[in-house]
Amino acid sequence: MNPSLKQVLLVCVCLFALNGQAIADSLSDAANAYVAGNYAKAEKLLRPLAEHGDAKAQWMLGHMYDDGNGVPQNYKEAEKWYRLAAEQNDDSAQLNLGTMYENGKGVPQDYKEAVKWYRLAAVQGNSLTNSAAQWALGTMYIKGKGVPQDYVLSHMWLNIGISNADSKMLQESGEILNSLEKFMTANQIAEAQELARKCTANKFKGC
Repeated sequence: MNPSLKQVLLVCVCLFALNGQAIADSLSDAANAYVAGNYAKAEKLLRPLAEHGDAKAQWMLGHMYDDGNGVPQNYKEAEKWYRLAAEQNDDSAQLNLGTMYENGKGVPQDYKEAVKWYRLAAVQGNSLTNSAAQWALGTMYIKGKGVPQDYVLSHMWLNIGISNADSKMLQESGEILNSLEKFMTANQIAEAQELARKCTANKFKGC
């Protein structure tokens, strides 16, 4: 349930001014070009920024390789750019890298690595990207993939993710949460809700 690149870019355009004016202008122009479907222009603007270490440009370029927009689809190349950005703590790249490990795209399938990257993105805040990572982490606890199966922790992360989800994610997460509660006791649900409250109150420290 990753948010689309266009969804995230529409938010990012408003934040690029924090990066320094020249870089911000290029990133904003690249984002606008991508949203408009001018992938060749977007790639031309992004590549020099990505090669010089800009994390957001690296993530955007990785997403282009992931989707095959403006460049040949290449999961290994997508993974390379995602990783460079993820290691600079870019939450969107961390979410996408987690997805690649969960699905075995461009990397060997590895649920523990998927959980690692989902968690890094999940604890960064309350954006749409963070919500998607929180939801993904919750589903890993349901399935026992990369972590011991734990309905309480699953409920906690899904509950946190729902609070900042978009309408589609809200509906899907709500359905999963309702299904999950059928397998939980009232005490377990109350415990999960309390954990979610403490987690957000502590700004995700110790979650």
